[in-house]
Amino acid sequence: MLLDLRTIYFIVAVSCFVLGILQLAAYATGRFERWPLWWGLSNLLVGIGSFLVALRNLVPYSVSIDGGNIVTIAGYMLMFFAVRVFSGRALDQRSFWLAILLVSVPVVLIVSDPSAVSARLLYVSVICCLCDLAVAREAISIVRRERLYSAALLVGLYVCTAAIFAARSILAATGEIGGPDPFGANVVHSWMAVSAVAFIMLRSMAMVLMAAERSRNQLMELAHHDPLTGALNRGGLAQHLPALGSQPASLLIIDIDHFKQLNDRHGHAAGDDILRLFARVARGIMGSGDLLARQGGDEFLAVLKNISCEDAVAIAERIRLTFAAAVMQRPDLAIFPTLSIGVAARRENDGDFERLMQKADEALYRSKREGRNRVEAFGENQQAA
Repeated sequence: MLLDLRTIYFIVAVSCFVLGILQLAAYATGRFERWPLWWGLSNLLVGIGSFLVALRNLVPYSVSIDGGNIVTIAGYMLMFFAVRVFSGRALDQRSFWLAILLVSVPVVLIVSDPSAVSARLLYVSVICCLCDLAVAREAISIVRRERLYSAALLVGLYVCTAAIFAARSILAATGEIGGPDPFGANVVHSWMAVSAVAFIMLRSMAMVLMAAERSRNQLMELAHHDPLTGALNRGGLAQHLPALGSQPASLLIIDIDHFKQLNDRHGHAAGDDILRLFARVARGIMGSGDLLARQGGDEFLAVLKNISCEDAVAIAERIRLTFAAAVMQRPDLAIFPTLSIGVAARRENDGDFERLMQKADEALYRSKREGRNRVEAFGENQQAA
C-alpha cells in the first residue's frame, strides 16, 4: 500500500495542533506545573513545521523547507525542555533558545539547496534522533528517582522514535530517500511517517499518565506522612508494618518532656520548631531503612530493623544527647525540652508488633517514673501491660 507523504504530513500537523491546544488548555487551568506549557508549545511547533513542509512546491522553498524544518527542530528540542521541567531539572532558557538557534542555522546555510534533499533529511533526522535519545535518558532518570513506572513507557516510545529517525538517517545517507521529489513514491519513508503519527499520540498519553501517577504518589505521601515533621503518621506506619514481617526489630517510643510547658511559655510556633528539630535529629541518626512515625502530639515511634536491644539503646542515647545539644543552641528558650525513651526488641518470629509496642510503652513509663530525660529498655523480668 502506497501512502501519500504530503497527506501524512498534514495529518501529523493536525494531530500536533490538537494535542498542543489541549495541553495549553490544561496548563491554563492552573492545576499543573509549567511542563504542559512547554509540551503544548513543542507540539504546536512540530505541527506548524509539518504543515509548512507539506506545502512544498506550493509556497516558496524558504518558507516550506527551511522554515518548516527549523520550526520542527525547535519543537523537538522543546519536548526535551518540557520533560526536563517535568523532572524538576529545568535548563537555563536563554542557553536553550541559543542552542535551538545554533542547531537551526545549518538548515539554511548548509542544506538550503533544493537539490540537497537527502542531505537535509539526514541532518534533520540526526537532530531529531538525538533529541529523542535525550528525552529517553531524562525519562530513565525519572523512573529511577521517582519510581514513576509510566515513565518507563515514555522511555520505550522515545527509543522507538529514535530508532525510526536513525533508520531514516541511514536511508537518507545512502540516497534511498530524498531526491528531487521527497513526496515521491517510497513505501518505507511513507510507513515511517505513518508510525510517527501514532507515536506522537502515544507520547502525549504517556506524559499524561506520568502526571497522573505523580499526583497519586504525592497524595499517598500526604495521606501517610505528618505534614509538620515529615514523619510517618499512624496510617503510614500501618502501611509499612506488613513489609517488616517477622524479622528482628527494635522499637523506640519517644516522648518529648515538658512539651506542654514549652507551648504555654513560648507558643505553638516554638513547639512546632522543636518537633521539626527532633525529626531532623532522629532521621540523621537512624538508618535509611528505619521508620520514624509521629503518633500524635509529642510522641514518636522509631522502628529499627535488624537491630538488637543493646544497639537500639545506644542509638536511643545518641538521639537523646544530640537532641539535648541541639536544643541548648536555642538561646530564645527558657524551657529546654528533653527526651524520655522506651526501648523494646523482638527476635525473629517473636510476637506481633502490638506486643512489641506494649513492651516499649512500659519501658517509656518507667523512664518517666525515674525522672525523665533517660533511656530505659524493657527487660525480660518486666511484664508488659
